[in-house]
Amino acid sequence: MAGPLTTRLSGVVREGSSIDKALAVLEALAEHHRVTDIAAATGVSKSTVHRILQSLVDWGFARADGNGGYEPGPRILTLAGRVMNRFDPARQASGALGALHEKIGYTTHFAIRSGDEAVYVDKLEGRRPYQMPSRVGMSLRLHCTAIGKAILAQLPAEEVRAICGRTGLPAPTPNTITTVDGLLAHLTEVRARGYAFDEEENLPEILCVGAPVFDHTGHVLGGISVSALKMDMTPQELERLAPEVVAAAREVSAALGAPQPAAGR
Repeated sequence: MAGPLTTRLSGVVREGSSIDKALAVLEALAEHHRVTDIAAATGVSKSTVHRILQSLVDWGFARADGNGGYEPGPRILTLAGRVMNRFDPARQASGALGALHEKIGYTTHFAIRSGDEAVYVDKLEGRRPYQMPSRVGMSLRLHCTAIGKAILAQLPAEEVRAICGRTGLPAPTPNTITTVDGLLAHLTEVRARGYAFDEEENLPEILCVGAPVFDHTGHVLGGISVSALKMDMTPQELERLAPEVVAAAREVSAALGAPQPAAGR
């Protein structure tokens, strides 16, 4: 927000309405309990905060904590559960994925981590006279794909070691990293630059660049990638496309409710 009492809509800052104030108080309730602290965090007067909290209590969105403060009420969990049951990450990502595909013309993917692998949940085929050998629902390895390495780079080293211990590091091509120490060193570079390359590490003649996508908790959920045949995409082109992929991944993260630092990594 531009200030405690303002809401930014389409680039225009306007004074907060009563609805804006109520939403600001509800959001502040996740981190603050006392009326004074909520008022300071939102810029709303204490009398107004108290009045809003009373309404939230009546609706079940807040409750008194017994110590003179307030905490989130049970209706928040009920509403969150209903929303999450209808929440489709692929649908939330479709706008950014489509815009990326339209801009670059190469095959674009969105995959979500599933245990020790990732699964494609959306794919837009490139405008080329060939198709990538991927499909929605297909699983992909983490250690030798751009999306996979983008995911691994956001995990603690001990978790990466545990995954590698369970899956091994099979080498589908001569370019695949096959040692845990080598992979961890590589992931340090991936994490520093914010994106990962697959330079014929999963399939011969295919290059790919991927970036991580984060969920509403700030944890890595999956990733977005762009792929093409080596004859169509030079390493220089791959590097040039990386910022576009990162920007799309940030947009998807924001659409999924990722906290700003996570969405902006």
